[in-house]
Amino acid sequence: MTVLAQPILVADIGGTNARFALADTAHDTPLLEDSIREFPVVDFPSLGDAARHYLQEVGAEASRGVFAVAGRVDGDEARITNHPWVISRSRTAAMLGFSELHLINDFAAQAMAISLLQPKDVVQIGGASWSPRRRGAPANYGVIGPGTGLGVGGLVIRNDRCFPLETEGGHVSFPPGTPEEIRILEILSETFGRVSNERLICGPGLVNLHRAVCEMAGFDPGHLKPADVTARAGAGDPQAMRAVDLFCAIFGAIAGDLVLIQGAWDGVFLTGGLVPRMLESLQHSGFRQRFEHKGRFSSIMGRVPSLAVIHPNPGLLGAAAYAVDAECAVAGAA
Repeated sequence: MTVLAQPILVADIGGTNARFALADTAHDTPLLEDSIREFPVVDFPSLGDAARHYLQEVGAEASRGVFAVAGRVDGDEARITNHPWVISRSRTAAMLGFSELHLINDFAAQAMAISLLQPKDVVQIGGASWSPRRRGAPANYGVIGPGTGLGVGGLVIRNDRCFPLETEGGHVSFPPGTPEEIRILEILSETFGRVSNERLICGPGLVNLHRAVCEMAGFDPGHLKPADVTARAGAGDPQAMRAVDLFCAIFGAIAGDLVLIQGAWDGVFLTGGLVPRMLESLQHSGFRQRFEHKGRFSSIMGRVPSLAVIHPNPGLLGAAAYAVDAECAVAGAA
């Protein structure tokens, strides 16, 4: 493993695991992939303890860091969803002896990762092709990712500076596009009242879709997990197969709406834990048809790329990209 004299410590902190790596902002590929380590968060009383353990394990020293966290960052503090850690940026920096520490939301990191993605890191969904942005060119990208919930964000690039957009777009109201989806909305409304996109497009959302399909077919499927639905679909179960088809089609419609809302004409990146596992389904589904089906804008939408991210650590990549951009900002101000 390459160890730098003055690396930047980057982290991607979720509710279950904490991933750490070193980054060298002077390199075209700043994330040092051979430095990546992953630890269960339950093994440590705090983020600072986990970070200190990582540095000791790899035999590195660092004085700066960028930590992406799966939770809302509010000023100096962040709370990890589904985990009791409450992270103070200032206290963590003091514990590690850092002169600089950035806390960013995990979807800000997912958005920032776009600036470093290469063709090998993505799989094209549909006919619109994509290539990395040329230096100096402006760009507007969207990013959307179903996992435990539905993350939505964007990336605006101007004068080679990256500006991630943190949104709560997963909680936008679900807009049904077919009579079948109208009925699904009615069924889910009986349980949830208001139905957001996240009620359908995420792991638990796939289960909600399956339950609605089964209710329309006249039976109760029982308590299932997302993996149960995909396994049943793979085994040829008609209701599970329909739920997966609906998931992909609705996901495409929502991703297309994101382009229109954010002006993300340069492409939408599909990320999150479900995307790699459902890649084949996305490629052979109504995703792209519904993505493009936007009335008077359909022809324009046909030219907008939609790309599934298959990079194994986009959160760490995005944290490294954030570190690069922060250094560019300092250099530009000097």
